[in-house]
Amino acid sequence: MLPDEQTTELQFEIFRGMSPERRLEVARHLWLTARELKRAGLRMLHPTWTEAQLERELNHAFLHARS
Repeated sequence: MLPDEQTTELQFEIFRGMSPERRLEVARHLWLTARELKRAGLRMLHPTWTEAQLERELNHAFLHARS
């Protein structure tokens, strides 16, 4: 992990101060953003794919994602 990717104490404090509902909302937003970025990348790599093909590969990528 790069130094600027590490969570800071301030970030921990902000997350601790959030309600569980707000943390879930933030996580959902991050997940949706990640999917849209991945979809855009796939569309650039495979401009001839149909929406169904994009969706299938997008679902596969997130199902088998590793961190």
